[in-house]
Amino acid sequence: MPKEQGRKVVATNRKARHDYTIEDTYEAGLVLSGTEVKSLRQGRASLVDGYGYIDAGEAWLDAVHIPEYSQGTWTNHAPRRKRKLLLHKQQIVKISQKTKEGGYTLVPLSIYFSDGRAKVELAVAKGKREYDKRHALREKQDKREADRAMRLRNRMGE
Repeated sequence: MPKEQGRKVVATNRKARHDYTIEDTYEAGLVLSGTEVKSLRQGRASLVDGYGYIDAGEAWLDAVHIPEYSQGTWTNHAPRRKRKLLLHKQQIVKISQKTKEGGYTLVPLSIYFSDGRAKVELAVAKGKREYDKRHALREKQDKREADRAMRLRNRMGE
């Protein structure tokens, strides 16, 4: 059987880009059990409440929901458990310093398979205030309206 190629996205956290200002992003491997991998391959996962943290020099991902594998037996995993992240030591130190700085947190943006291996895209992010969120939405809406107006104008000119 040929080895998997490319990137297959399983789950994304679209709300994270709305709620946080993304500073840095990192790709980390995940330590998973067999039934977790099978469940992810079915495209089932939720990053809504997930967060990452550094504890004793190790990176962890918590509160990410990977539902039980439907064909699993007593060997099934707990849906919301701590999962270890695989990062280089320098990356862990850098993330740890940034999160201790204050106001920064570690947020999962997406879970995907890269060449057959489960990966998670993590972001060191700072929480947005309510008025920042409203401002970002307003800018997005204004840009959409301007694009629509330009499209209409271009059609009229033809």
